[in-house]
Amino acid sequence: MVIFLRKAKIFLINGAILTLTTLFMRGIGLIFNIYISNKVGTEAIGIFSLIMSIYTFAITIATSGIGIACTYIVSEQFAKKDYLTGINATKTCICFSILLSIVSAIIVFLIAPFASQNWLKSTVSNIPIYVIGIGLPFIAVSSVINGYFSSVGKSYKGAISQIVEMLVKIISTLILLHFNLSKCIEYICISLILGDVISEAFSFTINIFFYLIDIRKYLNKRSSSLQMKKKIFNISFPIAITSYIKSGLSSLKQFLIPIRLEMSGLSYSLAVSEYGLITGMVLPILMFANVFFASFSNLLVPEFSRLLASKYYKRMKDVCNKIFKAASLFCICMSGIFFFFSNELSLSIYQNLDAAPMIKLLAPLVFFMYLDNIIDNILKGINEQTNVMFCNILDLVITIAIIYFVVPHLGIIGYILSIFVSELLNFTVSLLQLKSKIKYYINPFKFIVFPLIACFVAYIFILLLPIHPSSILIETILKISIFIFIYIILIQLKIRFLNNLKRRF
Repeated sequence: MVIFLRKAKIFLINGAILTLTTLFMRGIGLIFNIYISNKVGTEAIGIFSLIMSIYTFAITIATSGIGIACTYIVSEQFAKKDYLTGINATKTCICFSILLSIVSAIIVFLIAPFASQNWLKSTVSNIPIYVIGIGLPFIAVSSVINGYFSSVGKSYKGAISQIVEMLVKIISTLILLHFNLSKCIEYICISLILGDVISEAFSFTINIFFYLIDIRKYLNKRSSSLQMKKKIFNISFPIAITSYIKSGLSSLKQFLIPIRLEMSGLSYSLAVSEYGLITGMVLPILMFANVFFASFSNLLVPEFSRLLASKYYKRMKDVCNKIFKAASLFCICMSGIFFFFSNELSLSIYQNLDAAPMIKLLAPLVFFMYLDNIIDNILKGINEQTNVMFCNILDLVITIAIIYFVVPHLGIIGYILSIFVSELLNFTVSLLQLKSKIKYYINPFKFIVFPLIACFVAYIFILLLPIHPSSILIETILKISIFIFIYIILIQLKIRFLNNLKRRF
């Protein structure tokens, strides 16, 4: 019992560190993205998002599941107190990540001309895509080191590097945009990508520094055994293959969206603008609150790896129950906020109502998006990474089919339909996979139906209040704050009422 309390304390402390760090970064990042979106426009954001889909695919090749393998093996070895094997495995993972990042950079250089001409319709040259290759080694090595820090319970070190990375990214991007904002979209994209690459280099330097200090007490001249290399390969290879397929399909999906929207009757410029509105403006707003669970969710990978290695199956079930109960209450509250206050949020953030309809329309998906992230990380922690990837691949294949066949006929409505199908399908399949492995249970009325009712009651109460300050920003903050306060009170009253019933009967 004492061990579990100590583990829980470490888990909560690390989760709190990551949450505060990520909240700070997401807050600053959101403000920065809003500033950039308002400065460069939706078309430039759309083109930049398309280039970033190539970046994402390149990162997938560069990392190839090595970071996850490092997290899993180090967690397992440290749980057995075999620290030396864990450190040697990390070193091997770093070597693999460097080699893979070089391969990825070569691929990026080779596909750049084709991508620029055919996927981006020659709106930009090859140069923005070439810039991507520079940052890949930094990202690949950092992913392994961050996996190591998560495994050994020293998340604060990764948090420091992430804060520095964000600050450097903002400063460098603003400086670059100062000289290139008045130029064409290509220069804007180069500025945004180069700012990211510079920040990754700084983050890499800090990560390496912390890592070398941390492993001094474990230093030894032996390299990982052939058996350990095989274990890394066995874990990362299926993840890598499925990741390549997933990331490749994801990039294909992103490029298809404006192309198929163009076939619905829009110009390519307008199609890219619509795409940029959703991916660059609406989705970042909807995903912002996920920071409160995302950090704890990422820590679930090493946590469940340890529980599985120690065969604490009942503990795994109890952790799942507690996580899903808390997550359901939170996610439904956030869905309600985005749905009821979409106009206020759009006006406060972008000074117009362009994003409001999409925020309201996609708000119900927030519940599924946030919970799906938690489920995926639990599945990764119990060594079900391959199944997670297959689920994502199935989702992408079906989504691409909708985009390819439906979007030319329904336009932006077809694109919205593809998002709904994607999120609901991914969530359902992942939920069923987890249910087959861990027999958790949550009360659907207590943690889903009643929170929905509480959201509507809280909003009705808001409508009755005379809240009309001069500033739309202050009005939005007041309404959302009161909404959350009432929601929490209603939930607490219900929980106390049910607890009293249990004591009586």
